[in-house]
Amino acid sequence: MTILVKTADTAPRLEGAVPSGARWNVRAVRARLRLISALVMLTFVICHLVSHVTLLISFPVANRVLTILMGPWRTSPGTAILLTAALVHYANALWSIYERRYLRLSAWEWWQLGLGLCIPPLLMVHVLATRLAGELLDVESDYIEILVLQWVVSPKYIVIQIAAVLTVWTHASIGIHFWLRTKRWYPSARGALAAVAILLPTLALAGYVAAGNQIVREAKEPGYVAAVLDEANLTPADSRIIYGWAYIGFGTHFTLVGLTFAAVWGRRLAYRLRRPPTLTHSSGRTMPILPGATVLETLRENGIPHASVCGGRARCTTCRVMVTRGLSALSPPAALESKALARIEAPPGLRLACQIRPTADLAVMPLLPPDATPAQCSVRGGLEGSERLITVMFVDLRGSTTLGEAKLPYDVLFILNQFFTEMTKALDATNGHYSQFTGDGLLALYGLHAKDPMTSPAEALRGAREMLVRLDQLNRRLTGELKEPLRIGIGIHFAEAIVGSMGPPRSQIITAIGDAVNTAARLESLTKEYDCALVLSRRAAEAAGLDLAGQELHSVAVKGKVQKVEFYALQTIPEA
Repeated sequence: MTILVKTADTAPRLEGAVPSGARWNVRAVRARLRLISALVMLTFVICHLVSHVTLLISFPVANRVLTILMGPWRTSPGTAILLTAALVHYANALWSIYERRYLRLSAWEWWQLGLGLCIPPLLMVHVLATRLAGELLDVESDYIEILVLQWVVSPKYIVIQIAAVLTVWTHASIGIHFWLRTKRWYPSARGALAAVAILLPTLALAGYVAAGNQIVREAKEPGYVAAVLDEANLTPADSRIIYGWAYIGFGTHFTLVGLTFAAVWGRRLAYRLRRPPTLTHSSGRTMPILPGATVLETLRENGIPHASVCGGRARCTTCRVMVTRGLSALSPPAALESKALARIEAPPGLRLACQIRPTADLAVMPLLPPDATPAQCSVRGGLEGSERLITVMFVDLRGSTTLGEAKLPYDVLFILNQFFTEMTKALDATNGHYSQFTGDGLLALYGLHAKDPMTSPAEALRGAREMLVRLDQLNRRLTGELKEPLRIGIGIHFAEAIVGSMGPPRSQIITAIGDAVNTAARLESLTKEYDCALVLSRRAAEAAGLDLAGQELHSVAVKGKVQKVEFYALQTIPEA
């Protein structure tokens, strides 16, 4: 599919706007700060939940564990680190909303964002009553004092506290899952991590409920609640002050969130009044594209499916597109995109739809299906399908049918595995690529990564010579296993073919299709007819610079081709 972005000749420049390169650098720094701040707060939350789990044992044990695990966070450096991480993560969340030109998000992104915005009001009173009150009002808080307040004095906080734990943990789990899902090792570790993600909050809440019920029973004794609050040095005046702080916090949070969303909608309205550039889809649909919007955002807003496993964070590369027109008008890839593109060895012109923000006419072609999976994150760029000059080699093992009739299946597999091992070593030694095997034969490609494809026929000839040498060595090793030596036939052709990563997402291979492959297969089959080791096409021989003046030139018809293919039938592999 091809997408065309139409814009004015001169892109609008907003007053006070940061230059494109600077914005890209800021995004890279923000991405790193977002991850670091999230991991810092997740560590704090884990320490807190582990303390809650020990409530299943006893209050003394839980208070001791709480002191040990939370002690580092209550020091001045620990407090500074935690407070900085919280402010950075909160500010980053608001900015991530503000910088979006559209608010069309996937379901998991909405869940993560919505839960994240619910965390401050759910934790506001708890944080102020346990930390700020301790610093400014000399309130001594431990598990008993907190549980008395929540389970006896104000039981509504039982629901709030449970909701806070589930909200924080679900928000963190979503973030961790979509951060790690592009890692190769994650599928094997996902089960263990999921078990921890379920058990830890479950046990923590179980401890919280068990301890709360114990407090309720003990609170039936006259004077128990008053004694606990008096020991904690919590007076009614202190409670009023804490609630006053909380109201200020609630107001500040909802004001900031409201202003952020209002800014997004206000900017969007202002851009529409200026008649923004348009994005034209290959189906003929035309849609406005806001200045600063990414291609991915624009497609999502207008209901056009496009792959994005990581949600547009430049991690997965599944939103990759090939820029077919207007590449020179795009800003060069910055840190995040450059790292992602380098990981998949992307060729020039391949970009990430979540990172490019067009300011001039642009045509792009999606390279992965809209329902791409994490397994496709590592699919190499530039090999999704391109026509290029390539040398195709077919190798076939002679007499494999007879071998199968005379040997047990295990013995046949033993011999074939050794055969393919030697052929693969020959390819590796001569810059060949093992593409696929076909029972008793294989397809190899030469020139896949060569700067000059004209060098690939000569390398293929070296590969054929190396194969015959290794086959001779294998025959000597298997003298007692074989009635007669193994023989192979090799067909080599040099021509244009479509080369790329093909097949199901989880088992793609780099291979080639087209007339060149069919021709090479036909040439290999002729080795039986001419009883020779190699059938080499004339075009491959000329590209390799061979002097075959004394050899007879044959020709053969190939299915689907009008002109016959000229070739040489050779008993030995000539030097290129």
